[in-house]
Amino acid sequence: MSKSLKRVTQALSEAALSCDILAMDGETRTAAQAAEQAGCLLDQIAKSIIFQGTDSGTVYLFVTAGGNMVDADKAAHLTGEPLGRADGKTVRAVTGFAIGGVSPVGHLSPPHSYFDPRLDDFDTIWAAAGTPRHIFAIQPADLLRISGAKRADFTA
Repeated sequence: MSKSLKRVTQALSEAALSCDILAMDGETRTAAQAAEQAGCLLDQIAKSIIFQGTDSGTVYLFVTAGGNMVDADKAAHLTGEPLGRADGKTVRAVTGFAIGGVSPVGHLSPPHSYFDPRLDDFDTIWAAAGTPRHIFAIQPADLLRISGAKRADFTA
């Protein structure tokens, strides 16, 4: 088991959640790939999108429904500074995950996090489990709680 997958497993266990982490046959790097592998709707995929403050260098996590896009202006308003996409090196250094497998939980250094209310429309959502081939199902309220995210409007 990879270190990334172990951290996600540990985070779920420490939160007293018994989420099954599934190893998929195909890749789950994109929301569309993950939805196809999970057999769910695109918006049931909880994407982890990482931005970085252009002034402070602070890393921010936006957990959004698979079909939604982060609106840079709305996101910047939430964080109080202009944002840019974090590069792969920064994402790995802060979260411990490679782009395409970033989980909303189990980060090396938990970033400031925001949660798309669209995810609340489902009983079950799916999130990356730290690798491009592992996902887990979870209730939106549980993911919100254990990720430490704040529910906010940041989508286009």
